[in-house]
Amino acid sequence: MDRVLVIGAGGVSTVAVKKMAMNADVFGDITLASRTLSKCDKIAADIKNIKVKTAQVDADNVAELTQLILKVKPDIVVNLALPYQDLSIMDACLACGVNYLDTANYEPLDNAKYEYSWQWAYHERFKKAGLTAILGCGFDPGVTGVFTRYAANHYFDEMHYLDIVDCNAGDHHKAFATNFNPEINIREITQRGKYYDNGQWIETEPLSVHRPINYPNIGPRESYLMYHEELESLVKNFPTLRRARFWMTFGEEYLTHLRVMQNIGMTSIKPVLYKGIEIVPIQFLKAVLPDPGTLGEDYTGETSIGCRISGIQHGIEFTYYIYNNCSHQEAYRETGAQAVSYTTGVPAMIGAKMFLQGYWRMPGVRNVEEFAPEPFLSDLKRQGLPWYEAFNGDLAL
Repeated sequence: MDRVLVIGAGGVSTVAVKKMAMNADVFGDITLASRTLSKCDKIAADIKNIKVKTAQVDADNVAELTQLILKVKPDIVVNLALPYQDLSIMDACLACGVNYLDTANYEPLDNAKYEYSWQWAYHERFKKAGLTAILGCGFDPGVTGVFTRYAANHYFDEMHYLDIVDCNAGDHHKAFATNFNPEINIREITQRGKYYDNGQWIETEPLSVHRPINYPNIGPRESYLMYHEELESLVKNFPTLRRARFWMTFGEEYLTHLRVMQNIGMTSIKPVLYKGIEIVPIQFLKAVLPDPGTLGEDYTGETSIGCRISGIQHGIEFTYYIYNNCSHQEAYRETGAQAVSYTTGVPAMIGAKMFLQGYWRMPGVRNVEEFAPEPFLSDLKRQGLPWYEAFNGDLAL
């Protein structure tokens, strides 16, 4: 029986573990662990068809992780904890001879910086050990990389221009809330923008480049150019790309709240002294903002995420758009979580499933676009995230 150990007990983990239980023919033995055991127990209690085991672990502590992994003896560890903990979990996997999967690249606690170099540096160690480490298997990164590989395999002689477009047209009816971990979310969107253009990385001021983009079933929404980690791996793995960019939508009310919090220092990652205690402002802010896991019940609307690609097919110019739309309400009805958690948790489950079924096994540290996309995308439709294609349309970018 295949065993899986899931680390982390937030909204994404809630979805991933519940979807694993819905695929009990593959995931017959699931252990869920996090720093807060009660969160694991709450998720496990909602699952009736199989027993999900729970455990407490500090994901920053390699010794604790190693002890737990040796006890559980999983075939793969699915890391749905914080990006700060990627390396400690990878270290523990290497120590125990266990395979690894995550949804977001490592980020130092004291430096809000996307870069795969830290994790790519583990490649030879995983390869020598005969272990597979799958990086960035959420939606973006994740499905967007699989989409890009599928496009390269099936439609393009050369891909030249890639735009990843991410729209959340939902309404959670809160004055201000983030759709995933507030600390990670705010660190992500307040850093400088960056995109790839003709062999160079071009930096922009945070959220300074924006334009309306038309999204299927949603319409035009103001979209902001940001840096996102999958750009780094995609331009490496698809060297014909001349330009690669990432766009995400934000409402004006959200941006107004964010500007105020930035102006008063609440988004800072530098510790400050408060009554003799060192606190990090953004971590305090996280504590007072709504928990993303509680947003689902009243969330309306949908997300739309996809890849808009242009290049050459059979010697002529060709454009291709592949995307998914996901309803917040449908995601909540199925798993009790909103669509942002759903669109990350489902691909994480599928990535682990691809490994356990033998489709995605390649020793070393690998980004998702290095694996065969067809079995993953076939399962994506079956697991609640159908995808659609548009050919030779106006990509409007």
